[in-house]
Amino acid sequence: MIEQYIMSVFIYVCIYIILTLSLNISLGYTGLINLGHIALFGIGAYSSTLLMMNLDLPFIISFLSAGIITSLFGLLLVFATKKLKGDYFALATLGFSFVIYSLLLNLVGLTRGPLGIPGIPKPSFFGITLTTTFSYLLFAIFITALCVFIIYKIVHSPFGRLLQATRDDEIGLRVLGKNTNLLKYKSMMISAFFAAIAGSLFAHYITFIDPTSFVLHEVILLLTMVIVGGIASFKGSIIAPFIIILIPELLRFLSIPSAILGPMRQIIYAFILLLILYYKPRGLFGRVDLA
Repeated sequence: MIEQYIMSVFIYVCIYIILTLSLNISLGYTGLINLGHIALFGIGAYSSTLLMMNLDLPFIISFLSAGIITSLFGLLLVFATKKLKGDYFALATLGFSFVIYSLLLNLVGLTRGPLGIPGIPKPSFFGITLTTTFSYLLFAIFITALCVFIIYKIVHSPFGRLLQATRDDEIGLRVLGKNTNLLKYKSMMISAFFAAIAGSLFAHYITFIDPTSFVLHEVILLLTMVIVGGIASFKGSIIAPFIIILIPELLRFLSIPSAILGPMRQIIYAFILLLILYYKPRGLFGRVDLA
């Protein structure tokens, strides 16, 4: 039983590594303070689920199609807010997450609303279904490694350096003749695509999703990972999910009476995070400050 629990925790770590890296593309590398990333995560989860269950598409097609659909939502989000900067953009993206939550909650005919969607099929390839936790862990590790490799290539490419220049000096980049709006569109589409990949992994692992899986406290958790790891830090985005997810799980094994176990875990968890941010204000591996 303990082995199943450990494997399950590491599957969640894999999902959040992809999600944190994807957010850092738009927030860290491009400077777009995107508070609607968890909505893109939810769109990916629902898209993959509905394509597979309602249209009976194979998993791999549903998986990739969810990424494409969510990319279009990312493009729509940036296009609709292209005249907004800084805090105003952040508030607009937060509003986007509330809109998506409301749609997931009220489009009962499509999403089943608050009842959620149970019985989501496990991934299957060539007639082999990933029914065990161990097989899903191997699949999650493979997808995570692939996403890490692709995102690494993106952020360390000339295109990635243009994204960072957009974050650091957008006006200067425009003077050099670069279309910064187009760079933002591409950045958000890439970010949304990988958020959808994480969402699909999440949905097909737990086999049940409902709108409460994609609410504000999940945004806070995700931002905590990005900030603790460091803004625009590739390495930090990989290490932070281990810290943020594993610390609360390790605290479960402390010999604390059950009546105070929950509050004590939260206090210790918050204290550890405060220590990290006190001694490393930019996060563990952060290179820039988010203005």
